[in-house]
Amino acid sequence: MREILTLSLPPHTKQLIKKKSKMSGFASISSYIQYLIKQEDDLISEKELWKNVQEARREYKEGKLKKLNSIKDLI
Repeated sequence: MREILTLSLPPHTKQLIKKKSKMSGFASISSYIQYLIKQEDDLISEKELWKNVQEARREYKEGKLKKLNSIKDLI
């Protein structure tokens, strides 16, 4: 079941959203907004990013890193 959401936007913002959704190939503004929300859900939080940075620093100090000769070594 779908529900309608009404937004109040300045005219410039409304036109910008319409233009971006069309340029991105979406059939409707709704599908464009849904896509943006899904993308935002996939973003890493600042807290999680900071945790990863701290862990990487710790591993670096402990010498747990491997030196690779090329990107091919990752595979």
